[in-house]
Amino acid sequence: MIRHVKERLFIFNYLGALLTIFGLLLFLPLAVQLWFAPDLTSTRLLAAFVLPALGLVVGGLTLQKKVPGRIPTVREGMIITALAWMTAALVSSLPFVIALGTSLPDAVFEATSGITASGLTVFTGLDRLPAAILFWRSLLQWIGGIGILTFFLAVSFRGGTATAALFGAEGHKITSRRLVPGIFNTVKIIWLLYGGLTIACFFCLYALGMNLFDALNHALTLVSTGGFSTHDASIAHYAGTPRAILLEYCIMFFMVLGGINFLIHYKVVKGDWRVLYRDYEIRWFWGLLAGAALFVAVDHLRHLAPLPPDLAELYRVCRTCLFQVISVLTSTGYATEPIHSPFYPACSRLVFMLLLFVGGAAGSTAGGFKLLRLGILWRVFTGELRRAVAPRRAVQPLVIHGQIIDAAEIRRVTALLFAWLLLVFAGAGVTLLLSDLDPWQACSGMLSAVSNMGPHYFSVSIMAGLHPVIKVVFSLGMLVGRIEILPFLVLFSRSAWR
Repeated sequence: MIRHVKERLFIFNYLGALLTIFGLLLFLPLAVQLWFAPDLTSTRLLAAFVLPALGLVVGGLTLQKKVPGRIPTVREGMIITALAWMTAALVSSLPFVIALGTSLPDAVFEATSGITASGLTVFTGLDRLPAAILFWRSLLQWIGGIGILTFFLAVSFRGGTATAALFGAEGHKITSRRLVPGIFNTVKIIWLLYGGLTIACFFCLYALGMNLFDALNHALTLVSTGGFSTHDASIAHYAGTPRAILLEYCIMFFMVLGGINFLIHYKVVKGDWRVLYRDYEIRWFWGLLAGAALFVAVDHLRHLAPLPPDLAELYRVCRTCLFQVISVLTSTGYATEPIHSPFYPACSRLVFMLLLFVGGAAGSTAGGFKLLRLGILWRVFTGELRRAVAPRRAVQPLVIHGQIIDAAEIRRVTALLFAWLLLVFAGAGVTLLLSDLDPWQACSGMLSAVSNMGPHYFSVSIMAGLHPVIKVVFSLGMLVGRIEILPFLVLFSRSAWR
């Protein structure tokens, strides 16, 4: 066993490179602090970023120098994936502990939520936090939105078979359909699209009334569908601004872009606009978005609005419901009316719970179980209905995107669904044992964590006051949901280290 572990020590060469990159990234929040609020830069705040940055760079370079590297297998790529996400969450929490005096469970929770682009938070008083801390939260979500390993591959220029192993292991954000031949070329194009959308989003938000700092932070957390804001009120903070309605529509537009498969973006850039209604998964996306928004709006009007409502009130309700449905479906988590608000009746909350589970498209920055997998399970269900009345010898393959989905992939999807539900109910059980939350709230909290969503049916102040064990469970749920369970379980498998 010891010999097998020694053979895996090369993994620390990859982790060393990751630590070095994160150490260099820690200098960026300091630059933002000195640009936007130099008068509020304290010695403690400087130390919170400089000390971890120097430690990570030195430690990372030492690991790369002392530990020889080699090309990993796919199984070893899964181990690297799990360790990379856990390591990134731990080291990213250091500025919160040093600068704010945050407890370790809270700091790791916040960093994990950031790096997994979940959007759950235990921080209140965001309007008063230092600019460096706010920017660090936003930057974590931007890096994690498309996957820290794809970010690592894009900036470290590791190509060839090593890229293939790591790219295949981090399958949460990337479908098997590549944009172009060659995995490294695909990674570069994904990050070019991702960066281009972020820049476009920044200029749009700034033009519509956000100040420079807010536009920068919200662009990072919007395209990554992470949802961290610089204000406790989230997007409702801008309700009184002159272009508030246009700002809402702009945010909706970029949330939708973040929740769509990047393969769709690439095809549209190449001139194939028909993919926006021909692709199987995108049809599910439009249908679920429109159906859920209509249902939630009607539910509100039926239970809470005076009948008949005037046109202004009808427009406000429809816009608010559309915004929140898009925010939840794409896992962004921004709010003009939070989903635990009395604005939404009980049946609407049930719809939001469904959206918290489903999430956006595969190959997007959104979290959740993914629409493509939901579509596969739907095809399995309808296929079984057809087989019940079809001739016994009839062959009815499951075809999506012009390709036959084999039995192994169907088994994987159903196993993932079972594991997903098991995690949610186990985490909800721990939450109920150690808190005063009701079952509805406990399930929403753990589901939001595993789905990397953010919205839940209780306030941030209640989240901040939960037992540390619950926060650890939620943190693990966010990590496991992000790397999709299998790499995490492989990490603790004895056979994987042999």
